[in-house]
Amino acid sequence: MSFQEAVQLCFQKYFDFNGRAKRPEYWWFFLFCFLIAVLLEFVSSNISWIFSLATFIPSIAVGSRRLHDTNKSGWFQLLWLIPLLGWAAMIYLLVQEGESAANQYGEVPEK
Repeated sequence: MSFQEAVQLCFQKYFDFNGRAKRPEYWWFFLFCFLIAVLLEFVSSNISWIFSLATFIPSIAVGSRRLHDTNKSGWFQLLWLIPLLGWAAMIYLLVQEGESAANQYGEVPEK
């Protein structure tokens, strides 16, 4: 999956918390959000915050789908609320290889 495809897909699935997302989909979208927020911070802090708020829901949605790919509940994202240890645990969960067979969250994603 390319950078552009991942960003496009995440915006198409803005409120879609069902299904699964492969690693590239999640990490390309994460990179997109991070880079744009940093660039907008140079323009205006308020614009950067508005962008971050606008991409908050799709970020949570793609995070849930990414966790579903590893056969975990999207609720594991609450670990982000625990400083350091929770962040480390989330990064560990998000970088894991997805399951190669269908699981309770759906079929293996195409890309």
